[in-house]
Amino acid sequence: MSYQHQYVDGTTVHFPLGKVVCIGRNYAEHAKELNNPVPSEPLLFIKPGSCVVPLDGGFAIPEDRGSVHYEAEIAVLIGKPLSSKPDAEEVRDAISGFAPALDLTLRDVQAKLKEKGYPWEIAKSFDGACVLARFVPGDAIEDLADIGIRLSINGDTRQDGNSRDMLNPIIAMIQHMAGHFALQPGDVILTGTPVGVGALNKGDELVLELVGHSSFTSRVL
Repeated sequence: MSYQHQYVDGTTVHFPLGKVVCIGRNYAEHAKELNNPVPSEPLLFIKPGSCVVPLDGGFAIPEDRGSVHYEAEIAVLIGKPLSSKPDAEEVRDAISGFAPALDLTLRDVQAKLKEKGYPWEIAKSFDGACVLARFVPGDAIEDLADIGIRLSINGDTRQDGNSRDMLNPIIAMIQHMAGHFALQPGDVILTGTPVGVGALNKGDELVLELVGHSSFTSRVL
């Protein structure tokens, strides 16, 4: 199924799908669960737009490349250009929406790459590696330091985090990203995952939520 940005009411967002800019280890407890050091500065990487698929209707995962891990994250849709060193007001004004998302990772592949000191792209940017739900409008959420993200699988809550626990808050994070590379309308920011990541399996039933704002049911096909 092809992907197009949408708001929760079904309205199409007329921005082209751009790149997906991600931050790793943005929750201290998640870094610890994978025995990773907590970074002293934002750890950034990029997924291409080609890896994005919609959450609606279910999604497939690779079955021949080892364990596929879910990472529930708050996604931010950029609606205005940002570059150089935007101030906080510019960043807030450029946010067009918020959605729950899954950053999928080939964990076995990633572990082997990390052992060799190689980049993570193969483990993070495969087709279908970014699963996006529909967005609530950017002005629907006032307090960016209190956004809950929750993932349940087969009726069990696996991840239940909040943006208040981020090492790099959303606005400051986007300012840092824009200082390295321009952000364009249609780009998506993935803001990191809380503790509780684990393996997905074919047939899993998922409920992915921005707590109090949106909730979506999906499954692994």
